[in-house]
Amino acid sequence: MATETVKKTKAAPKAKKTTETGAAKTVKAAAPKAKVSKKAAPKAKAVALPRVPSHQEIARLAEQYWAERGWQDGFAEQDWLRAERELMGIAS
Repeated sequence: MATETVKKTKAAPKAKKTTETGAAKTVKAAAPKAKVSKKAAPKAKAVALPRVPSHQEIARLAEQYWAERGWQDGFAEQDWLRAERELMGIAS
């Protein structure tokens, strides 16, 4: 009697058989299901970010405000901040 060697390869998992009260029942092996939320995710709202002006743009406008005040000293910081807000489109 000759014996034959059979090489087995791994295959996808087959259905498992279980017995329930004596009767054979086939149960399929399935991957676990991902949980699905019943609530819809809130949609992101588009937000317009303020434009960031360059140092040179702010300096030009601040100098213009200084000239409008008659070249009066003592308000450089206020002129700078006003120019910055104006160029960024922020209401003061």
